[in-house]
Amino acid sequence: MSLKALKQKAFQNEAVRKEYEELAGEFEYIEQLISMRAHAGLTQDDVAKRIGTAKSNISRLEGGRGNPSWSTLKKYASACGYRIKLEAIEDKPAGA
Repeated sequence: MSLKALKQKAFQNEAVRKEYEELAGEFEYIEQLISMRAHAGLTQDDVAKRIGTAKSNISRLEGGRGNPSWSTLKKYASACGYRIKLEAIEDKPAGA
């Protein structure tokens, strides 16, 4: 079964779909980290060496496990040739 088909089937369950939507921001953050590293042509080990940490820490960061500090995120981005910025997006009330 393809990932697309699996997601379609899973999303038929309202609870699964709602939980996925609530985690969408986290998925986007993880995708952004991996995209920066891939675009820079770096491995997890390369990034780890550049910021002075273990590869396992980069793996946890990219896997969405843990709670990285702002400093860690800045170092990661810099190691990949990027800067990061925080953007606040106002939630719209339901039905708006």
